[in-house]
Amino acid sequence: MKTLVTCIICTMLIGCSTTVPVAAKFPEPPGKIMMEQCPDLKKLDGEPKLSDVSKTITVNYTEYYVCAVKTSAWIEWYNKQKIIFESVK
Repeated sequence: MKTLVTCIICTMLIGCSTTVPVAAKFPEPPGKIMMEQCPDLKKLDGEPKLSDVSKTITVNYTEYYVCAVKTSAWIEWYNKQKIIFESVK
């Protein structure tokens, strides 16, 4: 009986192994939004009014923080995927 159980276990283990090398691919980025570059900041032309300066500053800060959040998310995703990728090898 022991021999039969041992034979079955060995057969199951051998059947589950593979001799074909598995090539892992690094994952693609999560969507096209992560591959877009940050927009250029707005510049003032000529003799700007104080209201134009404040609008431009507001737009630039908004663009910067949107880009910063997107970049931080990308870095976090990349680092997690890299750890997963390297742990499989």
